[in-house]
Amino acid sequence: MDSSNNQPYIVSARKYRPSTFRSVVGQKALTATLKNAIDSGRLAQAYLFCGPRGVGKTSCARIFAKTINCLSPTPEGEACNECESCRAFNEGRSINVVELDAASNNSVDNIRELNSQVQVPPQIGKYRVFIIDEVHMLSVAAFNAFLKTLEEPPRYVIFILATTEKHKVIPTILSRCQIYDFARITVPDIAEHLAYVASQEGVEAEPAALGVIARKADGAMRDALSIFDQVAASSMGRITYKSAIANLNVLDYEYYFRLVEAFLKGDVPQSLLIYKEVCDAGFDSLSFVAGLGAHVRDLLVAADPQTLPLLEVSDDIAERYKTQAALIKPQWAYRAMETINDCDMNYRTTTAKKFVVELSLIRLCQLINPEPAMKQAGSSSLAPISTPAPQASSAVPSAPQATPVSAAEPPQAAPVSRIVSAPAPVRQPKQVRVGATIRISNPEPAPRPEPQVEPVAAAASTPAGPVRVDEEKLAEAWREFMLDHRDRHLLVATMRNTEPKPAGDAGVYEVKVDHLTQQQVIESSMGELLESLRSATGAPALTLKITIAPQSERPRVLTSREFLDKITREYPSIAEMLRELDAEMVM
Repeated sequence: MDSSNNQPYIVSARKYRPSTFRSVVGQKALTATLKNAIDSGRLAQAYLFCGPRGVGKTSCARIFAKTINCLSPTPEGEACNECESCRAFNEGRSINVVELDAASNNSVDNIRELNSQVQVPPQIGKYRVFIIDEVHMLSVAAFNAFLKTLEEPPRYVIFILATTEKHKVIPTILSRCQIYDFARITVPDIAEHLAYVASQEGVEAEPAALGVIARKADGAMRDALSIFDQVAASSMGRITYKSAIANLNVLDYEYYFRLVEAFLKGDVPQSLLIYKEVCDAGFDSLSFVAGLGAHVRDLLVAADPQTLPLLEVSDDIAERYKTQAALIKPQWAYRAMETINDCDMNYRTTTAKKFVVELSLIRLCQLINPEPAMKQAGSSSLAPISTPAPQASSAVPSAPQATPVSAAEPPQAAPVSRIVSAPAPVRQPKQVRVGATIRISNPEPAPRPEPQVEPVAAAASTPAGPVRVDEEKLAEAWREFMLDHRDRHLLVATMRNTEPKPAGDAGVYEVKVDHLTQQQVIESSMGELLESLRSATGAPALTLKITIAPQSERPRVLTSREFLDKITREYPSIAEMLRELDAEMVM
């Protein structure tokens, strides 16, 4: 910034404070409403401006007060800044505008003094405007002392109350005001205004750097201008992207893009090394986790053109998000966000904080290609990074693991000698709670078939192609999967209302659901579900096809009354018994 003159330095938040409705940033609909009210002469006796900090509440109140007292407003509905009323306001000597900070003047005596000032009519202009900032800080007694004046003020008095916490204002005050909600200012609007300020101050600023400042401000223009002054001072009048992230302690996007690339490749060592770089740079791990979650969310947003406007980044960064988003699937993003959220919650309670973050990074790397052996064992733990090669042994053979095979790929020929069916372990009884009773399922141990050795000739004569699945085993495996995953309520509820049905081709089964959400729920667990079903049925080529059933095919759920009517029609003896007992259905 130019400091060669002798003028005192004024911070940007004050120097570029809006002085007209047109210069207010990010509140176009609200300022248009206020201008229309002034043009039509329909002014309320009290207004309540509420919203986050730094979005223009007090600035709009001052502009409103100046405009309604302007003696010659412009055709656009703005104050002329030339009449005596406007000059008095701009010079800070107008007695028509009274500002009160309720944070430090919240007693009954302060409100009584204000009530006495209300009786003084305006000297220039039509109205006296009382602006009470942070009105929620008034005490209950002060609120009660203010009620009568607020409800029936003199015709020349207008109250404008401003607050960041509307819920703390008592309902009797709210009912006497017109309420205007100020929204957070968007990142593009803040960045555009910062570019204007930079041009006025002679500061060179990269658009990406202004985008970082805008996101750091979190919707508050005053904060954005303060951060702008800080970065401009430290970078000697040339704001670059690197200087902005260095001064604001913000993680570079590049870390997160590299991390997602490692996740998609399943590269655990690379993801851990990137995390080490972040820690060595002095960044807090919790902020790193929050930023990673925001990055995955932005990838999900960038994947769909409809949600792309929700991406609040510069154009060049948005292109990178779109490119990387094309490489992921929504199901991966959902599970990644869930994993990151679990890490955020566990981080706050654990003592091994770095371990929790590294464990989550490993899980994110395993989302694409999880280890089948770990999932077969029903463990929620992660698969090891590398699996040692199997060793030959003459001990008791273990059960073979099912390998996922697509429907179009025929099963591989069996080796010269292999165990077709290993001895099944003794199955323990399972308790299934139904209502208030307990049903014991599978009380008897499963049979233990003898191992059979399949010769080479038998393998050669086996016809190629998928084998038709035993539907009873498939239905039992479907139910067993629900019992083993009872903690995943949405998945179990979806599976309970449907079951696989043959789809024509051998080994292909169709699962019909009611709507798209249920389809996505099953597809998100498809790998784990298919592996369980294939292992239980002994059909490695089993394939599921999830479809949405037409409306006409969806079963209608009967009410209790309709079900009773149906039973009595189909079984007359039950109807006769109910008549003899003079039974009545109680809803």
